[in-house]
Parts: sequence; structure tokens; C-alpha cells
Amino acid sequence: MMKARVIVTLKNGVLDPQGKAIEGALGGLGFGDVGSVRQGKVFDVELTGSDKAAAQAELEQMCEKLLANTVIENYAIEIA
Repeated sequence: MMKARVIVTLKNGVLDPQGKAIEGALGGLGFGDVGSVRQGKVFDVELTGSDKAAAQAELEQMCEKLLANTVIENYAIEIA
């Protein structure tokens, strides 16, 4: 069993209204040192195989087909 984490974030230049709302809320709560906030998604995936290269390739396909909108989002894969 292998565990992987996929982190999906918006590409630079893509507007992030949810991040802006969080940024404003943090400021309203007294956290004045926050410069900016960008929101993203995290997926924890358990895989039954043991081949890291195969797992990497399969996770990339998952991201390209479902987990990330590659037009506006980047993704990073971490395999433990």
C-alpha cells in the first residue's frame, strides 16, 4: 500500500475570489500581517501497488482527467 498526496493550486494570474474573501476575513479577525491568500485543494490517495514510477504515472493521469483543471490549475504529487 502506498500513500500519495496531490496538491492542486490555481495558476498565477488566475483570479481567486475565494482566496480574496479569506484574506479579507483574516484581516477582519485581526491578522494584519497576511499579505495575500490563494486557496487550493488537497487529495490524499491510497494506492494498492508498490511501484512508485507506475503510481506517479497513474496519479498524473488522475490529475489530467479529473482532479485538476489543467487550464487554470497546477498540481504537485507527493508519494510516501
